[in-house]
Amino acid sequence: QVQLVESGGGLVQPGGSLRLSCAASGRSFSSYHMGWFRQAPGKEREFVAAIHTNAFNTYYADSVKGRFTISRDNAKNTVYLQMNSLKPEDTAVYYCAVRWGAQAPWYGRGTADFGSWGQGTQVTVSS
Repeated sequence: QVQLVESGGGLVQPGGSLRLSCAASGRSFSSYHMGWFRQAPGKEREFVAAIHTNAFNTYYADSVKGRFTISRDNAKNTVYLQMNSLKPEDTAVYYCAVRWGAQAPWYGRGTADFGSWGQGTQVTVSS
């Protein structure tokens, strides 16, 4: 079983940047596709980005495409989310998770296809 711990959140001004990290325990990290999700107050948890086990293929929500970059370092058992050009609407608790199952598409169809959720890290974008 994989356990996940997110870090790197904080308060940033609009237009600023943050880099989130998600450290995974367990020997099988490299065999899982990974995802980032976020949940704003009063809203459902939503998909942000996913990365394939090959560390090359990625998939993004339209709302973050071109601004966020997901990456992974399998040697360090860590997945990252680089967030640039942040907007107030990016304010949320950010979670990483493991893609469960092998059904297509590889990036899953939402929260039900992911598990082993971390505790989350708060990102606040405000002036």
